[in-house]
Amino acid sequence: MIRSFFRVLLVLWAGSLWSLAMWVAPTLFYAQSDRHVAGVLATRLFSIQTYLGLAVAVLALLLPGRGSFLWGYAAAALLAVNEWGVKRAMTVAHAKGAVAGLGFGAWHGVSAVLYLAACVMMLSLIWKQDFR
Repeated sequence: MIRSFFRVLLVLWAGSLWSLAMWVAPTLFYAQSDRHVAGVLATRLFSIQTYLGLAVAVLALLLPGRGSFLWGYAAAALLAVNEWGVKRAMTVAHAKGAVAGLGFGAWHGVSAVLYLAACVMMLSLIWKQDFR
């Protein structure tokens, strides 16, 4: 029962990662005329993704077969680095112009690459998962 619940949660997390990146965040910036408000909303949604990913990773640690979830742990770790490292650098760069020689746009690019890498890791995990 718990393994079936975990599989559903895993697929929902992977799908929500992709949908946030491909449809939700772009739609926010398209539909919201105030780019700052759209950015605040998108930031909050990406934060929720991080906490969801960490919760799934902790649950995976508690289940048998936790070694097969390596890509999931890596994805959750990338999201955590993004949340508590890159996001802070983006905030400071936005306020002061640059952090470590990189401006807001460059940090945003780093963030996007990390998030996309997490998405690809989850795709790989789902692809290789045996759901029998």
